[in-house]
Amino acid sequence: MVASCSVDHKVNLEKLSHHQGHKLFCTFNQDTFPGLIYQMKEPKMCLLIFTSGKIVVTGAKTREFIEDAFKKMKAVLREFRKTDLRDQMPMK
Repeated sequence: MVASCSVDHKVNLEKLSHHQGHKLFCTFNQDTFPGLIYQMKEPKMCLLIFTSGKIVVTGAKTREFIEDAFKKMKAVLREFRKTDLRDQMPMK
């Protein structure tokens, strides 16, 4: 099965790909593909994660696996939220 979903924020893929707890599961080369490939072990499937917060889930056996994977990754991606400096600038 293949599914798509998104989180409500941008994601710092560079930071996620170098994080000690996640780098073994990540493949990220911005020059060849704009998304981070995350090989999830439990449930076993592949997630394509984009800076925009969009996620494509592939290799799922059931809808429940997709929901479980998204729930797990949503918490992880919140930790790697990309902040836009323009949002922090005072309005003139």
